[in-house]
Amino acid sequence: MKLEGQVAIVTGGGRNIGEAIARLLAEEGAKVAVVDLDRGRGDAVAGAIGETGGEAASFVADVSKSDDVQALIAAIVERFGRIDILINNVAVSDNRSILEITEEEWDRTIAVTLTAPFLMAKYAALRMVEQGSGGKIVNIGSTSGHRGRARAVAYSAAKGGVANLTRSLAYQLAPHGIRVNTVSPNKTGSPVGRQDVDPDRPVTNLAGRPGVPEDTAGAVLFLVSNESSFIIGQDIFADGGVMAMEIG
Repeated sequence: MKLEGQVAIVTGGGRNIGEAIARLLAEEGAKVAVVDLDRGRGDAVAGAIGETGGEAASFVADVSKSDDVQALIAAIVERFGRIDILINNVAVSDNRSILEITEEEWDRTIAVTLTAPFLMAKYAALRMVEQGSGGKIVNIGSTSGHRGRARAVAYSAAKGGVANLTRSLAYQLAPHGIRVNTVSPNKTGSPVGRQDVDPDRPVTNLAGRPGVPEDTAGAVLFLVSNESSFIIGQDIFADGGVMAMEIG
C-alpha cells in the first residue's frame, strides 16, 4: 500500500470527486478524515470505507471559517494522532456573469473556493511542521481557473487564485518537506455543488467521454505518493485534454 500509516484529510469528501479521493486514499492504506458540511454524506462515505476494511471518520466543519478550521484540525489530530496529507477539494460555483452576480454570491464563492483552501493549508501545515516529518497538500483546481467563462465569474476567479496559491505554498513550505500541487479537472462527475450527474451535460475533449471522479482521484493519489517526490508546485490537468485544445 502506498499510503500505509498516513493520515489524510479530504474536504468536501461526502460526494463526487471528494468521495472518490477519500475512498482511493483509504484503499492505499491512509486513515481518512472525511470533512463535509452535510453530516449524512460524510458519515456515509466514512462508513463505506470502514465496511471495505479501511479506517475513516467523518467531521462536520465550515472550512471557510478560521475558528471551524482550527477546531477541525485539533479534532482530527485527537482522533488520528497526526496529519500527513491534505486534499482541498471543497468548492461552490456562482454560475453568474458579472452583470448578474450579487456581492453576497461573490463573497460566498470566494470564501468556500479560495479562502477555505488557504485556511486548511495554513493550519494543517502548522501541524505538519510541528511533526517534523513533512507532508503533502493537493488543491483541487479547475480548467476554469485558466480560462475565462461566459458564466461563473467568481468561481473562475477563485480557481485562478487556487492555482497561484499552490505555487506560493509550494515555495514557502518546501523547506519544511511539504509538497504542494494542484489537480485541475474539467466537467467531472456532477457539476460543482450539485448532487446528480447531468447525462446531457455537453463535454468536448480529446478523451471522447465525460470525466469521472476516479480520474481526478488517480491523479491525486499520484501526487501524494512517493512516486511524485520530485513534483512540486505543479498544476496537473486531469481534463481529458481540454487545455491542449484550440478554442473556437
